[in-house]
Amino acid sequence: MVTAMKPLSHFSTLLFTLVLSACSPSPAIDTVESLAANPERLKALRLQCKLERAKLGDELCNRVAEATNRRFLGDRKTTDTPPKDPAKF
Repeated sequence: MVTAMKPLSHFSTLLFTLVLSACSPSPAIDTVESLAANPERLKALRLQCKLERAKLGDELCNRVAEATNRRFLGDRKTTDTPPKDPAKF
């Protein structure tokens, strides 16, 4: 009985190892902040989104657009305030 269990144990260990090795880590998700900080990657992704948006997906291309806006417009943390001295006409 013990000898019959040994091959099954080895098989299940091998199967478990294969399943774990097949699971690769998910690709790194580009955040808006990381894209805004890396202009080369942002430029490459902007071009890819123009050419193959369906392949890359709307989520990534929307992040690329937001990162482009942040680089162009800034992070918008300041508010527009009127000048202390109003203009005299």
